[in-house]
Amino acid sequence: MTTVAILPIFDADGEKTYRAIAGDKHSVGKTAGQALDALTIQLGETEFSALLVIQNFSPDPFFSAKQQKRLSKLMSLWRLARDQGQALPSEQQAELDTLVEAELRAAAARTAALIQQESL
Repeated sequence: MTTVAILPIFDADGEKTYRAIAGDKHSVGKTAGQALDALTIQLGETEFSALLVIQNFSPDPFFSAKQQKRLSKLMSLWRLARDQGQALPSEQQAELDTLVEAELRAAAARTAALIQQESL
């Protein structure tokens, strides 16, 4: 069985999209369903059986409010730089990359914890 986490993502204007994650694969869509459909294509599975976790993006033991706030700030700076045809300074880009990876690991850990709870 494939485990999929679906997380809401908010842009600088407060508009919500969704990221679906399964292992090292991920996709984004306007709805949780679109993100899941795009991920399913990447997984190449004709018969899809999955445990879906839709995170409400509240701070938790896996990804703190401080991390969320910093990720949001860096994403805003990244969008601003992108819109101006520039890149983030390398230190900020490295920090952003680290936080994105931490968010993905948190989603996986959150999912593993839910699976463990269900098997008890």
